Amino acid sequence: MNKLMVLHRRLSCCDAFLADWGVSVASLAIRCYVGWQFLKSGMVKVQDWNATLDLFRYEYMAPLLPPELAAYMGAAGELLLPMLLFIGLLTRPAALALCAVNVMAVLSYPQLFTFDCPAAINDHFYWGALLLVVVAMGPGRLSLDAWLARSGR
Repeated sequence: MNKLMVLHRRLSCCDAFLADWGVSVASLAIRCYVGWQFLKSGMVKVQDWNATLDLFRYEYMAPLLPPELAAYMGAAGELLLPMLLFIGLLTRPAALALCAVNVMAVLSYPQLFTFDCPAAINDHFYWGALLLVVVAMGPGRLSLDAWLARSGR
């Protein structure tokens, strides 16, 4: 019976190790995938800033913000927050902030709900859900947050 208990403890430790690393790899994959989606959007915005400003002035209807400020904030969020996700620094706040950028994008462009192809709005829901998974799971071991916590900084 004693050997069976030792074997059970070893397997439990192995399960915990695999689960911990599985969560870490999943978190990294989600962070990179969703971060890349937003980074691409931010890069498009800065490639033609005049077109971006026109979109925010005449197409997007950001609530409570002047169009120019909304354009700057949207582009900054889409460029900086994914970088934090990629390296896993301030991961939960960055994921939550990117979730807010995502919600603002959906609220500012209600035409997403009227497209014949629902892929555009579904993508936003999917990205939002994945960002909330990162908020709930955390960055995992493969992050600067975890390294800083281990080093006591």
